[in-house]
Amino acid sequence: MKLVVVSAGLSSPSSTRLLADRLTAATVRQVDAEVEVVELRDLATEIAQHFVTGFPPARLAAALDAVAAADGLIAVTPVFAGSYSGLFKSFFDVIDKDALTGKPVLVGATGGTARHSLVTEHALRPLFTYLRALVLPTAVFAASEDWGEEGLQRRIARAGGELARFMAPAVVDAAPDVDTTAAIAPRSLTGAITSVDPAEGFEVTPFEQRLAALRAE
Repeated sequence: MKLVVVSAGLSSPSSTRLLADRLTAATVRQVDAEVEVVELRDLATEIAQHFVTGFPPARLAAALDAVAAADGLIAVTPVFAGSYSGLFKSFFDVIDKDALTGKPVLVGATGGTARHSLVTEHALRPLFTYLRALVLPTAVFAASEDWGEEGLQRRIARAGGELARFMAPAVVDAAPDVDTTAAIAPRSLTGAITSVDPAEGFEVTPFEQRLAALRAE
């Protein structure tokens, strides 16, 4: 089983690569997978050449083949001008249109402020949906102030668990020492996502009873 990680960070070290590494660690804790990391900053020239010539140089071709052959994909970008970086978009612009069809993809992004946190929903999720990938429910955004906070680690653990389950559901479900509850959002009796812990039970008030109480006021 193969997990490919695409990181669009430009600096070294990079918070984007750090988030990608943590998402990778959360995934491989639950499923045995060979990991290959694609650093897009090392392929920037090759990507530009591909746009001009229509043919990918050898290193870029190998990266594109790796993504196409992966059983799961982690894709992380820094936020530029309120969206994914141009380098990140350019890489997925040159990938084969069918390479990601049905492939589970975990998306993440990093930024200097939490005001950009919806970039995963208004930019990344539509991009991979257009490419017909299976975009996982939990996307992870990390602002500068998030590092070291428990909330970020919980989101990383949940996202990694989701990717592991989609890559190898039978393996993860059968593992007695793997906690998969973090990968599943709590749901109400009707199946809707809720913040209530299912272990605590649900107290459901019928709608008719609620209307009757309003009429009595």
